[in-house]
Order: sequence, then C-alpha cells, then structure tokens
Amino acid sequence: MPGGGGALAVDGAVAGAASGYSSEITFTVVMSCLMAASGGLIFGYDISITGGLTQMRSFLEAFFPEIIEKMDNAQQDAYCIFDSQVLTTFVSSLYLAGVFACLVAGHVTRKVGRRNSMLIGASFFLVGAILNCAAVNIYMLVIGRIFLGFAVGFTNQSAPVYLAEIAPARWRGAFTSIFHFFLNVGMFVADLVNYRANTIPGWGWRLSLGVGIIPAVVILVGAVFIPDSPNSLVLRGKVDEARHSLRRIRGPAADVDVELKDIMRAAEEGGRHKSGAFRRILLREYRPHLVMAIFIPLFFELTGMIVVTLFAPLLFFTIGFTSQKAILGSIITDVVSLASISVAALSVDRFGRRFLFKLGGGVLLVCLVGMTWIFGAELGTNGGKAMPRPYAVAVVALVCLFVAGFGISWGPLKWIIPSEIFPLEVRSAGQSMSESISLTLTFVQTQSFLAMLCSFKYGSFAYNAAWVVVMTAFIIAFLPETKGVPIEAMGAVWARHWYWKRFVKPAPEPTPTPDKHADGSLEM
Repeated sequence: MPGGGGALAVDGAVAGAASGYSSEITFTVVMSCLMAASGGLIFGYDISITGGLTQMRSFLEAFFPEIIEKMDNAQQDAYCIFDSQVLTTFVSSLYLAGVFACLVAGHVTRKVGRRNSMLIGASFFLVGAILNCAAVNIYMLVIGRIFLGFAVGFTNQSAPVYLAEIAPARWRGAFTSIFHFFLNVGMFVADLVNYRANTIPGWGWRLSLGVGIIPAVVILVGAVFIPDSPNSLVLRGKVDEARHSLRRIRGPAADVDVELKDIMRAAEEGGRHKSGAFRRILLREYRPHLVMAIFIPLFFELTGMIVVTLFAPLLFFTIGFTSQKAILGSIITDVVSLASISVAALSVDRFGRRFLFKLGGGVLLVCLVGMTWIFGAELGTNGGKAMPRPYAVAVVALVCLFVAGFGISWGPLKWIIPSEIFPLEVRSAGQSMSESISLTLTFVQTQSFLAMLCSFKYGSFAYNAAWVVVMTAFIIAFLPETKGVPIEAMGAVWARHWYWKRFVKPAPEPTPTPDKHADGSLEM
C-alpha cells in the first residue's frame, strides 16, 4: 500500500539517522530563519501589488486607457473587461525573467553560497522597484518587472534551501514554512498599500510600486549579519567555517560532530561525480527527486491559487464589487491565508506532510466545484448578467475557504518538500529546476488566465478542480512522509518507499549518539 511505504520510511529513518543531532532552537537560528524567510516578502508583495494595480483607475489611466473604456461600458462582457495581452505582459514578465534567473541562480548559489545569493536577489529587487516607481511608459514598467523577476529567481531558489539546511530536523517543516508565511505577509502589506493608493488620483499607483523598496533594503542589510549554511560551506570546501557556522546555529554547548560528519559525507558523495548537478539529477538513482522536482511545482500551479491570488481584485470586480471593495476583499483573503499558514506551521511537524496535502486537497476541490456552480448559474456564459449580492458574498466566502485550504497544504508544502528532499550534491540544481518550472507555469497562467476567463467562463474553475483530484491521488501514492528526518539522511525515506526503492541506493546509517538537546528548548 502506498501510504504504508511512506510511514515505514519515516520510522526507520528517524530511529537511526536523527540520533546525535541537536534539536535546540537557538536565537541565531531563529533570527537567521526570519531574515532568510523575508525573501518571501518581495515575492508576495509583487504578487498582490500587481493584482490591485491591474484594476486601479489611476494606473489604468496612465498606461491602459482602453481598459477604462471597457470598465465604463455597461454592455461589456464582465468576463472580458481585463482581457489585454499588454496588461498580462506587464504582470507575467516578472515570472519569465524569474525562470532564467532560477537556472542561473542554481550555479551561482553553489559557488557563492545561499546567503550571498539572497543578497544578489535583494539588489535586483531594489533596482526593479525604483524603475517601476519612476516609470513614465510601459517599457520602464516591463524592464522594472524583469529586474524584479531576477530578484524572485535568486531569492526563491536560495532562501527555502537555506531554511531547510539550518533548521533543526524535528522543526524543519515549521521553519521552512516561514518563507510562505512571509510571502503572504508581503501580499497582505501590498493589499493594504493598494487600498490606500486606490483613493489617490493620478499618482496612487506610484505609491503601490514604490513601497517595494522597503523590503529590499531590509533584506540587503539583514542578510549581511546571518551566517551561511554549514552545508553550503562544506560544499565549497570551507570545513572550518562550516563548523563555526554550525556552532552558531546549534548553540555553543551543542555537539555538532555527528551533523558535520553527515554533511561532509554528503558532500564527498557528490564529489565522486564528474558530471554537473543538472546532468546527475537525470540519472536513475535520482528518479524520485526528479519526479518531485517536476510534479510538486506543476500541481502547485494547477491548484488555481496563483490566478485566484494574483487576480483576486479582478475576480471580485467581475462579480459586481466596486474597485475599492474588491481590494478590501483581497485583504480579507490575506488575513485568512496568514491564519491558515500559522496552523500549517504548527501542524506540519506533528501530523506530517501527507496528512496536510490530503486535507487541503479535499477543501480545494469543494471550493472549486462551488465556484464553478455559482459562476455558471448566476453570471451565465456571456457575462452579461449581474450576479445577485448573496451569491457574490458566497463567492467571497468560497475564495476565503479556498485560500485556507491552500494555506494549510500546497502553499507552505510547495516550499518545504523541494527544499528538503534533494541530496546535497544536487540540492541547488533540484531547487532551481523546481522553482524554474513553477515560475514558467506562473508565467503561462498569468499570460493566459484573463483570456481563458474570457473564453472558458466558469469552466476555468472546473479545469482546476479536475487537477486537484489528480494531484491528491499522486501525493497519496508517491510522496513518502519526511517529517523529522535529518536533511542529509533523507535517502532512507526513498530507499524504503514501496515504489521508489527500486531506483535509489540504500543510504548508510550514521553512528547513533545521544541527543543532548532533544527537548527543543530555546536558548537566548
């Protein structure tokens, strides 16, 4: 039985591999994780700021006057008001640039380290935010978005891996989920800014784009003071620095020898291969890692969350809310998202990854089927009907429930799973591949969603509902449980899975030693 293979792997791995690892939560590891997770702020801010801008009157008057005409046309099909390839190019150019940056970042991160890669990303974001704020034409907007895409590519590739590598094994899920929490904090802040900027005629859109400078500066300054991950330092041959970094992260009283030896063994294993990381990940022994690198981001995008999040204000505008109330609706969904992610962070290391995937999949399916029915019955196929207010409120409720289901499952787990499953020798390449696939699909969806909504109408939600069924079945069958397993001992999970064991080599068990800090106490 598929589920049984995953559970067995965890029990076996934790029993041997976790011994000797400190699970102490130190001040250094907390601050380092918070600073690294702040990289999610810039991605989240970009996601939501564009959703509000694309229906903000001052922004549309400056760059898209033809959409203003459609908004004021009472005969206009509600599904097709925002169907503009230039508008979607403004939104999606960030993600296309991010794809390229992710592939480059995999090599750069391996050479210069996770922390320095985050610094590069923050620098790109600062330049892009300044260009967007000062834009006088659509070309400046798109160029600024490209710089922002480079920033997202570097931070999304390096920050989750950094979090997974420095977090104590028993709390890795919670610490890695902080990235997604900060991503949603960025979205929440963006919607608050949009709500105020929407009331400012003429230049309100500049406020929305200009506030993005602040998180870029915070990350640039803060990342200077955090240590690089021991895994990255060992990979670059800096063993003494890795030992010092590990002592800072685990605490001066912790015995770091067992963990450091496991990291060095993982690095030596990677050093035996002459081919590059991107070529090695195609080998048979990395088959489960390759499959997850492809399908986790693929299914993440096919939940429909990106388009629901990115275009939430447009969605609410479509069902009859005013521009200001549409942004307010988006703020409400942000609050729901933050609450659900907090629940996920508290649950992921207790109940496991697979349980949250299955729970979230059920919630998403119910919500998407409900939205399909309401849009089809009340807005019609031509978009010419006005949706009755009770049904419009029901759509808002379903969107909130959808966001909650996503926030406890695919939202944080999309960052947790790819960051923890790859062996050290292919970790940067695997994360780069996973994130580049995700950004490619985000580009495709942002470029096509408004046209798809115009053409398929309410069928757009049914399309995503069908995919939720497929992805939940995939998780049940093929994803083993990874909670509590040390990141450099993850091979045991795959070696005992009912299907993947035919591909991977059994991982050697490290010598068990007493866990001196098993109570997870906080050292200040």
